[in-house]
Amino acid sequence: MAKIRFQADADLKQAIVTGTIRRESNIDFQSAYAAGLEGKVDREVLAIAAQDGRVLVTHDRKTMPIEFGEFVTTQTSAGVLILSQKLAIADAIESLILIWEASTAEEWIDQIMSIPF
Repeated sequence: MAKIRFQADADLKQAIVTGTIRRESNIDFQSAYAAGLEGKVDREVLAIAAQDGRVLVTHDRKTMPIEFGEFVTTQTSAGVLILSQKLAIADAIESLILIWEASTAEEWIDQIMSIPF
């Protein structure tokens, strides 16, 4: 059972990435910059995250669920986690750490979840 590895979408607040890593240094959380996601369309972002076996963490509630649904009809995704932009940064960090501690990468395959629900 593998640990979850996260991939930040370009729209994700960098403070969430930085704060998560600061709180739990063992979490593998790649920034959008490190993955070269700036300017990429959702489908490309999903493909890059999937290729690297990373759960995509995004704020995009508008287009990502639709793109994800289409993506998983032809490819396997490591999963998508949508965080509300209204969610406090501290709460987002706590949620990510809890997910990382309580679930495995296998449980996230082709799954999408929003926080808050």
